[in-house]
Amino acid sequence: MRFMMVMIPRVYQPDTPPGEKAGDGFAPPAEAVAKMMKFNEELAKAGALIALDGLHPGSKGARVSFAGGKPQVTDGPYIEAKEVIGGYWMIEAKSKEEAVGWARRCPAADGDVIEIRQVFEVSDFPQDVRNAADNPTVRAHVEKRKAS
Repeated sequence: MRFMMVMIPRVYQPDTPPGEKAGDGFAPPAEAVAKMMKFNEELAKAGALIALDGLHPGSKGARVSFAGGKPQVTDGPYIEAKEVIGGYWMIEAKSKEEAVGWARRCPAADGDVIEIRQVFEVSDFPQDVRNAADNPTVRAHVEKRKAS
């Protein structure tokens, strides 16, 4: 089973005091990155790691919301946001409990949160949904990306 572990760092949250918040030019401390890379290496050596990336603060992003059939773009930061994603891991695990076990080993900072979500597989859906999701162009592109 595939699981996405989503990092919700304290330094990206709206209720974090201004002096502790990630702003323009933000970079995590090298020591924290080194600890995180050791964790990432453990995931890789165990054969659990599929993909991972860190994300810039929400102040550099945009949201596209949909209402009345029209998209509306809002540039960051998002005042109404309660939690802002800072990065993710895509992992392979035998169960949710195994994925939780990996998240518990993460060298996260005080106030950080990791949310764990199982990824839908096509086989999880009824046949009519599988048929609707079968797109040869998309399938070929994803398979090509996996091979590279």
